[in-house]
Amino acid sequence: MKGITVVSNSLAYGTRAAHDVGLALWLGGTTFGKVAHNPALRNITDLAERGKVANAAWNSYNVVNTAGLGAAALGWGAARLTETQPQRMSERERQLSKAKDILMGIAVSSGVANGALGAKLAKSAPEGAVPVETGTQPAPETPRSAAGVQRALGVLGTLNIAAGVALVAVNAVLAQENYSRPTARRALMRRSNGGSGGVTPLLVPAGLAGALAALDQLRRAASN
Repeated sequence: MKGITVVSNSLAYGTRAAHDVGLALWLGGTTFGKVAHNPALRNITDLAERGKVANAAWNSYNVVNTAGLGAAALGWGAARLTETQPQRMSERERQLSKAKDILMGIAVSSGVANGALGAKLAKSAPEGAVPVETGTQPAPETPRSAAGVQRALGVLGTLNIAAGVALVAVNAVLAQENYSRPTARRALMRRSNGGSGGVTPLLVPAGLAGALAALDQLRRAASN
């Protein structure tokens, strides 16, 4: 029948799981870094050592941040091409989806900028040992260019977290809207089991964790 989309259950479950797991990894890590890791650097007496520890920690977790945010964005993009097309949703769902589009764009763009600035800061001194007050607050000894990068990272980090919290909230409302008032037009979609057995959603976080571990090993090997 014209207009009916065949969506594999395995693909639908997998992309949704990748989206949610990726969002959790990215938002959780970014929030921890902002409210716990960066301020805790004050417990290190030597300012250059603070910068070295901060850059080493973020260089490691940025692998997780990038993969998590990428999985969230790709999962939502796949959904927008299939089950969350405007004609398959109620008016409220369409508005929520548009808001999620904007928030996802802000999250990805600020996340990319954060990663680029973090890499720039790490290269400001050998082994990333830039003298700093905290992860996002420069000290009087911080070089001017590095201090500017730090301040920008502080602003972008706050924007990143705000976008992430809003994304989780919109995601929750969108899911509840779908649960409470399922759209009739979406019920016309055919579902395919994708073959016998299919792919369990539980394999998605396990596969993502394995990929992150492999990426981290490659990064460590390259740095040696």
